[in-house]
Amino acid sequence: MEKQLDKIWSIADYQFGKNVGKKLFPENVTFELSKRTGRIRFINLNKERLATLKPTDGLFSLSLKAAKHIIENIPEAKGLITLKNEVAQYIAAGGDVFAVHVVQVDDDVRAKDEVIIIDENRQLLAVGRATLSAPEIRAFKTGVAVKVRHGINSKE
Repeated sequence: MEKQLDKIWSIADYQFGKNVGKKLFPENVTFELSKRTGRIRFINLNKERLATLKPTDGLFSLSLKAAKHIIENIPEAKGLITLKNEVAQYIAAGGDVFAVHVVQVDDDVRAKDEVIIIDENRQLLAVGRATLSAPEIRAFKTGVAVKVRHGINSKE
């Protein structure tokens, strides 16, 4: 168990910034292992999923609960994209993020990174996967910047 905790803490630190792992995943998290490979697949807290460890790249796919925890408790976390308040409702419903609506993006965001989408009031809107890097998001005035996986008001 301790080896598994160290592993997920290290991955979270790499993906979302130094010291995020221990703040995001307390010692009482539980793991669901892949039946086929025996590797960590899901990380749960109180029987509620926080994250999925993707086998394709070995990085986390966050739940809305984990994203909310990061926004409220870990201000130094990276991987955040801030949007104009006027599109917040559309994104919260699960719509994709267009580059023109981005107000701020962390410098470290690369294409295919897991990102947390917030409005100008730092309220969680969605989680998703960046399709462009931070410099591209800033430069482009058209195109999808983030494919949203879960919006806070989506019907999933």
